[in-house]
Amino acid sequence: MKPRTGRPERGLLELYRDDPERADALVWGRRGALRGAALAAMGAAVGAAIPFARRMPPGLVPAALAQPAASGSGGQPNLLRMEGKAPLVILGERPLVAETPEHMLDDEVTPADKFFIRNNGQIPEPFAGDPKSWTLRIEGEVNTPLALTLGEIEQRFPLVTRRLQMECGGNGRGFFSPETRGNQWGNGAISCAEWTGVRLRDLLQAAGLKESARFTGHYGADPHLSGDPNRPAISRGMRIEKALDEDTLVALRMNGQPIPHVHGAPVRLIVPGWPGSLSQKWLTRILIRATPHDGPGMGGTSYRVPVRPIVPGSRNDGRDFVDLESMPVRSILTNVAHGTRLPAGTRGLDVRGFAWAGDKTVRAVHLSVDYGATWQEARVAEPANRHAWQRWSGRVALPTDGYYEIWYRATDSDGRMQPHVAGNWNPQGYGANPISRIAVLVG
Repeated sequence: MKPRTGRPERGLLELYRDDPERADALVWGRRGALRGAALAAMGAAVGAAIPFARRMPPGLVPAALAQPAASGSGGQPNLLRMEGKAPLVILGERPLVAETPEHMLDDEVTPADKFFIRNNGQIPEPFAGDPKSWTLRIEGEVNTPLALTLGEIEQRFPLVTRRLQMECGGNGRGFFSPETRGNQWGNGAISCAEWTGVRLRDLLQAAGLKESARFTGHYGADPHLSGDPNRPAISRGMRIEKALDEDTLVALRMNGQPIPHVHGAPVRLIVPGWPGSLSQKWLTRILIRATPHDGPGMGGTSYRVPVRPIVPGSRNDGRDFVDLESMPVRSILTNVAHGTRLPAGTRGLDVRGFAWAGDKTVRAVHLSVDYGATWQEARVAEPANRHAWQRWSGRVALPTDGYYEIWYRATDSDGRMQPHVAGNWNPQGYGANPISRIAVLVG
């Protein structure tokens, strides 16, 4: 293609990566349909004929041409190189933030090496003493403030083991348009490990909650990025009702083993179904409050979403926002990687993944290979326990060789379905859960 100046145009693949709006204008034009040279150019860019091109929504940027969320040299993702961790995709180095690609999340129970990383400050030095001597304090609006070692906690309170989802509040942030502040997550800021610990409510009941106890505030040992010992890296809190939920744990073990240091050893909170920032790592103190917590990560636009829609890209102080609590419904496809090439003649593909919906359960998952023109229902298993993700599985037909996109969407127990585009834009990019898709080539 040549622009009006007569200078050589960049290839379509490069143009979609660098300037998707111009690529859309050149390919789709004003008529909004792929035909002739435009269809041929699109097919060349994605590497194959497009069997369902007539059903492609006007202006759609093909999944195969989407820019990676985090790129290093040559447009390739920066991969984590850390002992005991899989090669996750690095989204930030200070603080360390790393995403797990969807195809690495196929285990029913997420292994520690594939667990995503989200830090807000520096990683503290490993505790030099006996982990059982680590002390956790419960204070504030309680009758009997407590200072308990982990050894005492294990002796005094019953241990429970649960499979629990944990998801970063910004999961899906990269799908917002215009772009928002923060790490540009895809769908991989999610895990469902098996956690062993004591219920937070047991500790709170032992401390004796006062009538004025309405909220929590959480503190950990991770230093602030500035190094200032008097500044918490993050300190979030929640309504007391969630603190008393039977699945909110003070966790001591992950998948039957001591918690890895990068994931909060020797003790952390697990607040399943709500933003992962509440699941304080390297936990040292829980403050019970009569009023909402005001630590770093609270108030304004931090982990908060608009009550009423605001203009995308506009500035807002969050005065009319509310805290993001139960996370929205979402799904991932885990047994086929984005960009997979299948042998010529492949006419069907078994697919599977997971879906979850914060405090809710998942009622249905649907699949499409014709750009959402038609959908088929997948099988959805029951969760292992409340707040565990749910396995879904199905099979899609691929009528000819060529380029396909597998779209997948989940519906929660209240009937809320993943939308076609990320909605309720907010300055820090919380709650984006649009329909997901991967590209595959047959032949």
